[in-house]
Amino acid sequence: MRQTGNRMAFIAGFVLLWVAVAGVAAAEDYVLSASGKWKASHSAAVAAAGGTVTWSHGPSGLGAARSDNPNFLANLQAAGGFQATAADVMVEWQQPTPVEEAAVDASDDTFAPLQWSLLAVDAAGAWAAGCTGDGVRVAVIDGGIFDTHPDLDANVDTACSRSFVPGQPYNNDTGTFWHGTHVAGIVAAEDNTIGVVGIAPDATIIGVKVLHGGSGSFGAVIGGILYAADPGSFGGGSCARADIINMSLGAGFPKAGGAGSLIGALAKAVNFATSNGVLVISAAGNSGIDLGQAGSITFVPAESGSGLAVSATGPLAWAYGNTNFTRPASYSNYGEGTINVAGPGGDFAYPGNEDCTMPIVGGTITRPCWVFDMVLSTSRAGYSWAAGTSMASPAAAAVAALIVQANPGISLGALKSSLQQSADDEGKIGNDEFYGHGFVNAARACTE
Repeated sequence: MRQTGNRMAFIAGFVLLWVAVAGVAAAEDYVLSASGKWKASHSAAVAAAGGTVTWSHGPSGLGAARSDNPNFLANLQAAGGFQATAADVMVEWQQPTPVEEAAVDASDDTFAPLQWSLLAVDAAGAWAAGCTGDGVRVAVIDGGIFDTHPDLDANVDTACSRSFVPGQPYNNDTGTFWHGTHVAGIVAAEDNTIGVVGIAPDATIIGVKVLHGGSGSFGAVIGGILYAADPGSFGGGSCARADIINMSLGAGFPKAGGAGSLIGALAKAVNFATSNGVLVISAAGNSGIDLGQAGSITFVPAESGSGLAVSATGPLAWAYGNTNFTRPASYSNYGEGTINVAGPGGDFAYPGNEDCTMPIVGGTITRPCWVFDMVLSTSRAGYSWAAGTSMASPAAAAVAALIVQANPGISLGALKSSLQQSADDEGKIGNDEFYGHGFVNAARACTE
């Protein structure tokens, strides 16, 4: 058992955590948006300006470049043909979350009784109706997936997974938690009599690494979105695009700040994915702020383009029998006009530190009582609890995967409508600032 960090550490200062990529004399990275589609002439202009194209995507007109020429942007702007150009920045997209490890050795779905999130969304009802996400592709754009985990190994498309972090493979991250691995398990941990079960246990995961240790550049995130939506344009060969993209990441920026071109390029990437039939789902963020009233701040990718933002709920003292699974989580961002749906993200607000003992298959497990209010999923250490809108977003993505399986060929508009209309109307009647259209319901999404 190991607890990492203070329970409240990841709330304070979540917004506005970004720094420019260092390097006055060293090479710098840039994000470029062409006027129209990206063509050979744009790549030639980058070379003539003293740069090298890192990646480019023709249909969206977006690209990334690197240059050690201090006049690179000026040269490029003088050449024309670009709508916007900006030096890239390194962003802390994922703040540390409270983490508690479970046992590494797990058999016979040992921890399934601890997965209150499955009860909250009625995953069993969806499975009984034959909805398991089979054949549906979900891209987890994150920090890396431990693809040999026994609860994930059969569901990760290793051939089509990719990294946009230089020098790092898609299946690597730092520490023992591995945020992307936890997220992937919430979507599609296998129903294999081992450990835990995902909401869509037969869905296929595409691992797209854009972060390392929770940080990454705008260019990497943008490239990851475009790759997931259109792998063929990145040399993906026979790789099919994702049906759904999940981004359990986010950061806040001043609307009048210097990151405007980067924020615009991110929105452009999300909108391209949407135009290509891919549902983009993002975590709403963990700052506890009303995004609908935060006039000077924008939180991306939750507020990027045509994507959907997910808020988080979690019980308080589930170990004592409380089943208030749709209770608003203490940290979750919210906001009318921003939140689309809510999902189970867990919480750690229970004030005590006393131990509780809960049943698992073949025995019991004892942890501090507040730990059981968090979400249990796969990790590099085996299995770990964590809480955040990072955990709520993949739950919604998994429910969307069930809808796609149940409705082959469904349009993106119909998929969005089904996700919203099948959600349980919590809070105020109708669309509200915390739940949006409601709390996701897997069984209703599959059968209605």
